[in-house]
Amino acid sequence: MTNNPAIGALLLLSLLAPIVLAGPVPVPTPTQVIPASTASAPVPAPVELAAKAWILIDAHTGTVLTEHNADEPLPPASLTKLVTDYLIAGEMAAGKFTKDTRIPISVNAWRMGGSRMYVQEGTEVPVEDLLRGIIVQSGNDATVAMAEYIAGTEDAFAQLMNQRAQQLGMTNSHFVNATGWPAEGHLTTARDLSILFRATIHEYPENYRLYSEKYFEYNGIKQPNRNLLLWRDSTVDGGKTGHTEEAGFCLVVSAVRENMRLIAVVMGTNSVEARARETQKLLAYGFRFYETARMYQAGEVLQADVPVWFGKADKVNLTVAEDIYLTLPRNAQKDLKATVVVDGAVEAPLSPTQPVGRLQVEQGGAVVLTVPLVPDREVAEAGWFARLWDHVVLFLTGLFS
Repeated sequence: MTNNPAIGALLLLSLLAPIVLAGPVPVPTPTQVIPASTASAPVPAPVELAAKAWILIDAHTGTVLTEHNADEPLPPASLTKLVTDYLIAGEMAAGKFTKDTRIPISVNAWRMGGSRMYVQEGTEVPVEDLLRGIIVQSGNDATVAMAEYIAGTEDAFAQLMNQRAQQLGMTNSHFVNATGWPAEGHLTTARDLSILFRATIHEYPENYRLYSEKYFEYNGIKQPNRNLLLWRDSTVDGGKTGHTEEAGFCLVVSAVRENMRLIAVVMGTNSVEARARETQKLLAYGFRFYETARMYQAGEVLQADVPVWFGKADKVNLTVAEDIYLTLPRNAQKDLKATVVVDGAVEAPLSPTQPVGRLQVEQGGAVVLTVPLVPDREVAEAGWFARLWDHVVLFLTGLFS
């Protein structure tokens, strides 16, 4: 770190305690355009809906704004196709096939009942058309065709669905088929569906855009998207419906207002109209009383000139590796306090991917966000003599402390 004993001793005074608090960090003004007021807007009690279960989350931060029975396993009906689409998008991203790949239609797919795309047995249909058949038309025939192409059989595809669900953290879900056709043990939760739809939005934005399409015509048959909010709310840019007698009427949607994206999941309403109306209530509550702001930019220096031991550089700056967002009640940002915490001495070698501290953001004495802090550059180990000197200084200071 340094070959000067006096300087070394002075620098080490800040490292006598096992945890170094580097003092408050200014909480910045949001970079997003958010209406301001002189006091935080009061947040009323969470909205109550005429549904079995629901959840509302911020799509960027994953923060839950309100929920009810969000972990109760329920039949999802055609919301199951969100999982199927997620797997298809993953296979395409991995280069297994493209949107132009032609998929053979089996007798099994052609014979599927319920909502259909009306593909014909023995024909081959491009993936792009089948995706629209799954997402816009909720076609069970298109869904089975893609499941069979990817996994050989729909049963095998269901195993892939369950594996991917577990990887995503959908811990209360179990899928028996690709379509949502009623089956014993075929269940998921509002929370798990919010996790899935958030992953779709972030990982496969091109696929997500298909959820905004209002109509799709195939084989001379034009069918509308059953998501009524695409017509009623211009901020809603995607979603999926589901309905069976057991599941009731279900809806998953996402909407964007003032650069804030929310995801709403509503399960078990009693009509097409009810699922649209109750979901609108949920979105209105979230957008009215909450905001998501970018607190810090990737690469922004939050603590400058942190001493480095055993390295070719004496100091580094601490920063965040990615943009940091926080979802809070509107205008509550003024009540935040941010602190940089560095645990002990910072020792080389260092990498910009190696956390050496953390940023803690508190509101009213409670920690609402913890983010790793990383060095702004690599620091290689110093030569053997410089490292030996730093060891001596640290040892002697430890005795005195």
